[in-house]
Amino acid sequence: MKHHALAAAALALSSLTFTSLPVHAQAAPAAAAASAVDHKAVAQHYGALVYANYSDTLAAAKDMQAAIAEFVKAPSAEGMDKARKAWLAAREYYGQTEAFRFYGGPIDNDNGPEGQINAWPLDEAYVDYVEGKPDAGFVNNPKFKITKANLIKANERGGEENISAGWHAIEFLLWGQDLSETGPGNRSFEDYVPGKGKNAERRAQYLTVATDLLIDDLSKVARAWEPGKKNYRAQFEKGGRESVRKIIVGLGSLSRGELSGERMEVALNSQDQEDEHSCFSDNTHRDAATNAKGIQNVWLGEYLQRDGKLLKGPGVRDLVAAKNPALADKTSAQIAESVKGAEAIPAPFDRAIIKGSAGRPVMEKTIASLVEQSKLLVESASAVGIAKLTLVEP
Repeated sequence: MKHHALAAAALALSSLTFTSLPVHAQAAPAAAAASAVDHKAVAQHYGALVYANYSDTLAAAKDMQAAIAEFVKAPSAEGMDKARKAWLAAREYYGQTEAFRFYGGPIDNDNGPEGQINAWPLDEAYVDYVEGKPDAGFVNNPKFKITKANLIKANERGGEENISAGWHAIEFLLWGQDLSETGPGNRSFEDYVPGKGKNAERRAQYLTVATDLLIDDLSKVARAWEPGKKNYRAQFEKGGRESVRKIIVGLGSLSRGELSGERMEVALNSQDQEDEHSCFSDNTHRDAATNAKGIQNVWLGEYLQRDGKLLKGPGVRDLVAAKNPALADKTSAQIAESVKGAEAIPAPFDRAIIKGSAGRPVMEKTIASLVEQSKLLVESASAVGIAKLTLVEP
């Protein structure tokens, strides 16, 4: 599977918007930012930022869980709409956390739940009915007992696209197949009404259990970054230069290998909807924007929390600025350009990738910016004493 291959390589190596941040928070001059920061201070603040972002994601996912519980209890068009909006809102926070991957942390180490959380692309017929196959999927297989343990066992069993759990399984159960060129999937709420939707009770059970499992997995990752505990964060904060190396591996690998490569270049080359990240909801343009924003958050050491407060502290930028202010400024500007470009990608993404579309040049420009920023991140690593830095490539 695409991003699983990237995660493995990294281990071997070792609808809201976010343009509302203050201008100074996006590209403050390095000269002003340069201070007596060291690797330890950056690693410690990174831990705080990661925990804040995962905590916000978990809180938003629990709101989604509540909306889904309300919907399956009394299925209605209004209830389905609320559940969909809650899914979209939670994705805004999760998308930013992708900057914390690719170095063997709690999300994607050997025992990490990333594959159960965000695996894609998903073979829809593995989960539920699709056009021309009304009896497809676990939902329509009475021999399959719908439990968390069974969803875990079934995830990627027999093929990388055999996804049974996570954000995109939930997304498919809420939206259904995207058979429209102008909008997302249009699953009827009646799929969940007993007597109207075939296996409606099992579908509701599957949606509920998959959501509960997602909450479990997000909770596990958040606990690994909780302050004041004997956990991954405690060790990471003591890691000094090695921890900063991991931070930059995450930023550079998301910039080049995953976001610009697997999520954008592949889709541009194939022009295939199946290569779209959040294809059922047509939310892929926001995936790109939040991924780009997550990189900027870590670089600057700033994160706009769900409660509206700006968490701020020493970031990688400050460490670089103390050694090479010009490079820090150049990298900050390039990252800001990538965020701006990603924010401008039009929806639906599956139309923007088609040759001749107005969105295609926007994506090409954003890819170029992300590629350039990955090179600048490597230079920045060297500037702070990290000579060996191998990033995941697409």
